[in-house]
Amino acid sequence: MKKGFIYTVMATLLIIVSSPFAFAAAEAAKTATVDYTKAIIVGCSVLVAGLAIAFGTIGTGLGMGNGLNGATNAVGRNPEAQGKVLLTMMVGLAMIESLAIYALVVSLILLYANPLLKYIGG
Repeated sequence: MKKGFIYTVMATLLIIVSSPFAFAAAEAAKTATVDYTKAIIVGCSVLVAGLAIAFGTIGTGLGMGNGLNGATNAVGRNPEAQGKVLLTMMVGLAMIESLAIYALVVSLILLYANPLLKYIGG
C-alpha cells in the first residue's frame, strides 16, 4: 500500500516537473526568435501552478478524511446526535473545499493571466 502511494507521488512529481519543459519548448517554437526569459517564466509558472494545485488538493483531501473520520466516530458513539454532527460536518467540509478552490484559482491565474509577463515586455 505504501509502496504504491510512493510510486504514485513520484510519477505525479515527474509529470509536474517535466511539463514546464514541454510548454516552454512549444512556446519557443512558435516564434522564430526565441525569448528565453519568457520561456523560463512560462515554464516556472506551469511548475508552480502544478505544485499549487497538487499541494492544495493533498491538504484538503487529508483534512476532509480527518473530518469524516471524526464525524463517523461521533455518530457511531452517539447515533441520536446524527443531525447536528452531519450539519457541522457539511459546513466544515465546505470550508475545507474552499481551500482547494483557492489553489485552483491561483493556478489558473498563473497559467492564463500571468502577472509576471508584463515585466518582460512580451
